[in-house]
Amino acid sequence: MSESKRKAEGKDRSRRRFRPDGKAIWGQRSLDGPGVWVTCVKGKEKQTVGELYDLFESLANDLWPTESGNRDGEDGSDEDDGGADDIEKQIAKEVSSMKRPRKETRFANCQTNTPCGKLPQDLSGASIDGLHPVVFISCKPPVDPVKLVTTHVQNVVNTGVTNTRYSQRMTPVSGSCVANISEIQALCQRVVKPVFTADPDKKYSYKIELRIRNHNTLTREKLIPELAKCVPEGHTVSLDNSELFILVEIFKSVCGISVVRDYYKLQKFNVMEIANAKNLRDEHAEGRVADKVPTSEAANASSESAAATSADAQ
Repeated sequence: MSESKRKAEGKDRSRRRFRPDGKAIWGQRSLDGPGVWVTCVKGKEKQTVGELYDLFESLANDLWPTESGNRDGEDGSDEDDGGADDIEKQIAKEVSSMKRPRKETRFANCQTNTPCGKLPQDLSGASIDGLHPVVFISCKPPVDPVKLVTTHVQNVVNTGVTNTRYSQRMTPVSGSCVANISEIQALCQRVVKPVFTADPDKKYSYKIELRIRNHNTLTREKLIPELAKCVPEGHTVSLDNSELFILVEIFKSVCGISVVRDYYKLQKFNVMEIANAKNLRDEHAEGRVADKVPTSEAANASSESAAATSADAQ
């Protein structure tokens, strides 16, 4: 066997992986899921990543508290009891804290390398998210991207505060794979099927939301029927009144999938639009209240005038 052939076969073996069912996995993902896709203001990608780190860590600390945080709280309570006066105990605490494993980072930015000025389009030619670039923040267990995003979106609905300046639409990804048909079908079985079969007696209406960026191999016409095959029988497609939305994001050679509720009701998880709408409603409500005040004052003045006229007549 020639040297070049051996090198080629060795390279193929190094790239090949196998799933539990024995099927080979080809290719290498440039982005690792689970995670969250976020569109942002053009030219503010770096700032967006920074504010997302702060936002996601804050949410995760509430949703998935870490054990190290609890231990730190316990140490603080000991100091309040006067333990800080005991030098030996203080030294022991410091040594113990140094021996603790470092807190693992739960979020990581994955480079998308998307030109800021390029207009993303799907295969039908329609623009996607305008000129807004995208960033991808991967999440490590126990963080659930769907719960993370929907919790934040609901907070914005209630308060009108996004706690970010440049982040716009957030799309959670429960799992990712190489963007080819066999891998996408396998990912659907892992992500989509459990949601639809969680309650055997419940039948859902659903819609597939497919978004394609920087990818020209798979077409929408080919993908959607294959995705629909992964949904268990008995559930129906509904384009206007869907209970569940299957979000499918394809970026370059990576496909990510998640299942969410109220996607259209919550403006496709665009937190900037949700906040603007909430604040606009509040302003209109305040305006209506302000409009009623002069009317009340005029009524009071009219009553006082009528009373004065009656007194003069007497």
